[in-house]
Amino acid sequence: MTNRAVISTTSAPQAIGPYSQAVKVGNTVWISGQIPLDPSTMTIVSGGIEAEAVQVFNNLAAIADAAGGSLNDTVKLNISLTDLGHFAAVNDIMTQFFDEPYPARACVQVAALPKGVGIEVEAVLVI
Repeated sequence: MTNRAVISTTSAPQAIGPYSQAVKVGNTVWISGQIPLDPSTMTIVSGGIEAEAVQVFNNLAAIADAAGGSLNDTVKLNISLTDLGHFAAVNDIMTQFFDEPYPARACVQVAALPKGVGIEVEAVLVI
């Protein structure tokens, strides 16, 4: 693919595996799943699911910005939670980062996530 670009920014955590923060093809950006890592220390934020969700959406926003867009360019989110009991709290946090109309979304409960975190979110943007 000649129009494929890897998106990378120091304002979001560096990949902890063999993947890119995001890949842009044409005007579509696929952002890899983000966990609540503080990009300056590469440590998990403390403070429970609310703090984790804020950090995840901050990470996504930084990558969206590096790709030339914003979170409001998101057309699809995939949210993984280790406890669906946090569904309402994550919804509340999400409204702080997105304007209506909200993107399409899936939210599932998973058995575990990297580094023992409670949330991971990936996004697809059209810029």
